[in-house]
Amino acid sequence: MLETDPNAPLRPLPLLIFSSRWLQLPLYLGLIVAQVVYVLLFLKELWHLVSHTFTFTEQQIMLVVLGLIDVVMISNLLIMVIVGGYETFVSRLGLKGHPDQPEWLSHVNAGVLKVKLAMAIIGISSIHLLRTFIEAGAMGTPTGRVTETGVMWQTIIHGMFIVSAIGIAWVDKMTQQKH
Repeated sequence: MLETDPNAPLRPLPLLIFSSRWLQLPLYLGLIVAQVVYVLLFLKELWHLVSHTFTFTEQQIMLVVLGLIDVVMISNLLIMVIVGGYETFVSRLGLKGHPDQPEWLSHVNAGVLKVKLAMAIIGISSIHLLRTFIEAGAMGTPTGRVTETGVMWQTIIHGMFIVSAIGIAWVDKMTQQKH
């Protein structure tokens, strides 16, 4: 096997190909902007909840709180993609030994990131499904926002998310065992 000097400069084509990973940087910066938007959405919804504390019914409060949880879970998903994706596909962050380094970051790779993302999507889908089930009580009334067909499809799609996550985890486990 031919060993190369890690300090030797790359030839032009491999250098171009390897450097192309930096084209993802604007994508991660854009996700940081999306994170800011989600923080603003969270604050807006929190203000909506606080300002209507004495006029909302328990069900309305529960729906707003589920919306807040949904925003937090999507925000967590964004952080996983931003930090994990950048670390995996662009460049090391150099956080070794930093007290705030996320525990999962030390062993992140593309497979682990996929499984974590799938689990986060299932969590987000669960919140949406719970909101739908809560709103299903008003089905058939003029204020009802969900339909029987909508509930059925949302349940089927949620089930497919779960099946997909199991498949991703299973494939990841199979590939890890072979190494």
